[in-house]
Amino acid sequence: MADGARERGRQTRTRLLRAATELIPSLGWNAVTTRKIAERAGLPPGLVHYHFRSVAELLAEAALGTAREAVAESLRLLDEAPDLPSGLRAMLHVAYTYGGQDPASVLMTEAYLAATRDQALADRLGAVLEEFRTGLTDRLADGAVAEPAAVSAALSALLDGLIMHRSLLTVPPVDDLAPVLLRITGLSPTEREKQ
Repeated sequence: MADGARERGRQTRTRLLRAATELIPSLGWNAVTTRKIAERAGLPPGLVHYHFRSVAELLAEAALGTAREAVAESLRLLDEAPDLPSGLRAMLHVAYTYGGQDPASVLMTEAYLAATRDQALADRLGAVLEEFRTGLTDRLADGAVAEPAAVSAALSALLDGLIMHRSLLTVPPVDDLAPVLLRITGLSPTEREKQ
């Protein structure tokens, strides 16, 4: 019986997180309320505060979950690639799947903005970013990239910036940027990419 209750609790929590993840991009961080989350999740409003101390905590968990998924996917691409240049190109291609105005991009933009006013959120988002940078640094070091920590910081900012710029401007095609990305790392572009 306790296992059934625990499972229902996990399912409820998942529904609330999913609702928050959907509402943040469509309404904006500050417009998401207990009532709106509960309504979207199809649950009584009291369950929001049963599972989370506050709406702010729920929104933070939703954003952090999205960020962690992106980090895991990026590092997985590097691990599954036959070599580091291929993995970096794969990461760049994934960055291009985000248009800057898609729900995931808007969610993270809202979270970054909210973090400017919420130090606890800033610290937690920073920890996820640091996890990405550390993982990328390790893989760059394994690939014999000089100054892997500095290159990791630059690549991380470049990928975030590309996503944000795509919401406002046309950016060069991914195949034009791949050789530039590889030059930043000190890795050689393929012959096709040099042309």
